[in-house]
Amino acid sequence: MAGRTLRKAVQDRIDATMASLAVWFMDAWTVVERGYRRPLTRLALKLKFAFYPLLAVVALSWLAWDYSHERSLDAAEDGIFDTVVQWRPVEPKPSGKTVVVEIDDCSLEWTRAQGLGGWPWPRSVHADLLDALDRAGVRAVGVDVQFVDRDPDDPDGDGMLDTVAAAGQGRFVFASARQAEDFDDASPLRVDQLPGAFRLDDDSPAKGPQVAVLLPYGEAMARHSALTNIRRAEDGVLRDIPLHDEAGGWGLPTLPLQLAATLQGKAASSYPAWIRVNWREQHRLPYVSAADLLAGKRVCGAPADAPPRLKDAVVLVGYTASGISDSKPTPVNPAMPGVEVWAEATDALLHDTAIWLPPTSLKYLLAAFLIALTAYAFWRGEPHEDVDGVFVATNLVLLTAAVLGLTFFGIFLDIFASVGFVSLCFGLCRMYAAVQRGRAIGNNDYRDEYDPQRHPWLVMCRLRFAPLPGQDAFTGVRGKREYRRLLRRQLYAGGDAVMIEGIVERKSWLHEILDDLMVLIWTGTDRESALQVAKRELDLLHHHLESGDLPLSDHGKVMVCISLAEIDDDDDSTNRGERMRLRELLGQDLNDDIEYPLTADNRFVLERAQLLVFDDDDTQGDTA
Repeated sequence: MAGRTLRKAVQDRIDATMASLAVWFMDAWTVVERGYRRPLTRLALKLKFAFYPLLAVVALSWLAWDYSHERSLDAAEDGIFDTVVQWRPVEPKPSGKTVVVEIDDCSLEWTRAQGLGGWPWPRSVHADLLDALDRAGVRAVGVDVQFVDRDPDDPDGDGMLDTVAAAGQGRFVFASARQAEDFDDASPLRVDQLPGAFRLDDDSPAKGPQVAVLLPYGEAMARHSALTNIRRAEDGVLRDIPLHDEAGGWGLPTLPLQLAATLQGKAASSYPAWIRVNWREQHRLPYVSAADLLAGKRVCGAPADAPPRLKDAVVLVGYTASGISDSKPTPVNPAMPGVEVWAEATDALLHDTAIWLPPTSLKYLLAAFLIALTAYAFWRGEPHEDVDGVFVATNLVLLTAAVLGLTFFGIFLDIFASVGFVSLCFGLCRMYAAVQRGRAIGNNDYRDEYDPQRHPWLVMCRLRFAPLPGQDAFTGVRGKREYRRLLRRQLYAGGDAVMIEGIVERKSWLHEILDDLMVLIWTGTDRESALQVAKRELDLLHHHLESGDLPLSDHGKVMVCISLAEIDDDDDSTNRGERMRLRELLGQDLNDDIEYPLTADNRFVLERAQLLVFDDDDTQGDTA
């Protein structure tokens, strides 16, 4: 019992402290909010609804500039792509027909144990490896190992490897390397003399420029070689695999392109310049140790593990051993062996599993369309609840489609950065609309509080929309929606009227009862000035409602009930009297059944407004 009492006392003390802190914080935060909201209100009164097209022009201009220059949306998409690839619940499985033969630590130890030495291997060992693959029935082999110079200590091994290359008749493709362009002028080779080189278009010169390429030492090996240079993105991550290098209008094929063109019988020029691999984290390509093939039995790994099927497979040979592996950072592996990178690209080309990316222009066009649509919706004065819901739903649909497309269909709709940029513009529109609405509903963060001594007279106007009889449901709803939009647009543009928050909006639990009601308030130093302001703005409202393709008279009319009263009770010691008078005025305006139709010249405001006269004794009992 004592424990519960103590806990209750502590909880009460915490609640009291939090209540005091909340009051202090909100008072301080109100000062901060008013410090930027009221200046924004003054800006909104000058710009009115021109802010939205101006924002659209600025945003669209930036998109056009970025598309023709740095394309920062592309850079943003790269990191998002990496995240989506890593987080997707399902990833595609490899075909199983592209195999990596790795020269791993176990293979080096095995050759060392056989008296063949460590790395680099004698060329005869590489020849034996290719022979073992050929006898296993592989379709083709890409060798991601450089053989630039002859081995003076093993001329027989050099000759054996080149003989195997010649016997392969193009099925064995060896690695060459493109040197830096600074060495091109001193090179004895022209690009058109290199194996597999092709013209990129009909305007390319018949004879290409000099180009520095390190070819394999053997004649047959050089004749069947391809580049193994690779370029990464600016952030160093390898997402897109180049299929050729360009030199003077000519293309030099990389290893995957040469293998695919040979096996598929297609011209190298018919392939794209690069592909994006559908990178996998859980389902990697099948691996087999080079030592297992050289020994003809399982010597690396668990003996119970079944080796991958090599018959009719395409094989990529390369090193993964510590100290010699040329690892590359990819979206799913910060240190993926280079041979696996080439194997993934080869598998994607042969089995058409590369990720399809839409043209870069799509994301910019999508962003431009959504920005223009957003600005137009806010410029029209659409209700913010509807705009918010549509915007969120649209983004969810787009993002879901992008994730599902990458997960199940190999399609990456790189729209994430575009959606982010559009969300920024939407946020600015939403903030500006909040400023307009805050002033329209009389939020004192956006405008000065009402002072009955400065403006003792209040005019209160009840607007009620009355649809024409005999209309179908759709026409009636459309007419009422258009009435609300134009009314909201006039109020947000910065008139003198203040609307009572909530009555104009729809989708509340009192929707059916208050759906057609709206209450506006004007202030004045005297009766005549307050009524003149009310008449002027009601005349302007009628003009707006009758303009456009859906004039008010085609689908309904607006009935007006107008009341006024002097709110100041000349008692400065308390505001109880003013509160009582304001409640009575509001009650009269809501309950009065005398209404007049809104017209172009609403003279009834000046002549027939209901004046509420107070009995001073009625206000003395206010205890609110």
